[in-house]
Amino acid sequence: YESVCLLCHNFSLARLPRSRPVSGAEPCGRLRGLTPGQVGVCRARGEVMESVRKAAEMVIEECQHQFRNRRWNCSTTPRGINIFGRVMNQGSREAAFVHALSSAAVAVAVTRGCSRGELERCGCDRKVRGVSPEGFQWSGCSDNLSYGVAFSQTFVDEPERAKGMSSGRPLMNIHNNEAGRKAILHNMQVECKCHGVSGSCELRTCWKVMPPFRRVGAVLKERFDGATEVRLTRVGSRTALLPRDPQVKPPATRDLVYLAPSPDFCRLDPDNGILGTAGRRCNGTSRLAPDGCELLCCGPGFRAGRAEVVQRCSCKFSWCCSVRCQQCKNTVLIHTCQE
Repeated sequence: YESVCLLCHNFSLARLPRSRPVSGAEPCGRLRGLTPGQVGVCRARGEVMESVRKAAEMVIEECQHQFRNRRWNCSTTPRGINIFGRVMNQGSREAAFVHALSSAAVAVAVTRGCSRGELERCGCDRKVRGVSPEGFQWSGCSDNLSYGVAFSQTFVDEPERAKGMSSGRPLMNIHNNEAGRKAILHNMQVECKCHGVSGSCELRTCWKVMPPFRRVGAVLKERFDGATEVRLTRVGSRTALLPRDPQVKPPATRDLVYLAPSPDFCRLDPDNGILGTAGRRCNGTSRLAPDGCELLCCGPGFRAGRAEVVQRCSCKFSWCCSVRCQQCKNTVLIHTCQE
């Protein structure tokens, strides 16, 4: 099963120069990996496609941040539709995470476009009005998450719906896409502003905002660590994903699920986009943490060495807001994984 969700078209967009348009009949038709339904959405709602391009960049940056200390660190490959490599086609935890993060990124990027006035068909969420149970006044520009989520469902989920919902991988992808969007919904925040004489807070107006995308990534990373392995099971007249281990409780809608175990990511496998861990920096003082040399390097194969680094030092605060520092050279002990 070739995964053709956001793993294809979103990252094709990320590779395009910012100067090239990503909407209109001709550009939409040239984007690799889009299904006919997605091409139709691209042509009909072209103004949103720039937000999808931004979402692609957000996914790559956030994935690499969250997995910077893991064997699989979201390394990208220059060739092929799936920028994270063919490992995304295997129904693994990693594919589950990228699907969830991608659907969340599209919802966030589109919602931001609404709040900033960049999209004609949406704006702030004006339904958040009145007085809250806590006594403050709902006002201001609440993030229009419902619009962003609806677009994410239409665009990101389209390939899975087109393939039918009776096989395992489309069901897995749809579940994880929705889990990504729920990571935003369940972490919405409230921002407020006080009004009154001399800074008093006689009246407080508040509005709803999305969590920082870094927070969304962290939540999904926790879901990745606790993901449930599932298998396709017939339940009456329909098929469903149930835990492979009957002793495990069924996953909630906000949990991640996967169908296949992950490769160990230890050895170089260019065909699947796996770079291995040779040459990676590791933590020589930790044995149990994921970035510890024994875990990251897949055993005792690491070496220690010294390197000279340049760091800021002797920093002094000058009057009104400026900081002046010197550049100091220090020799530090570093550990790297052997080949």
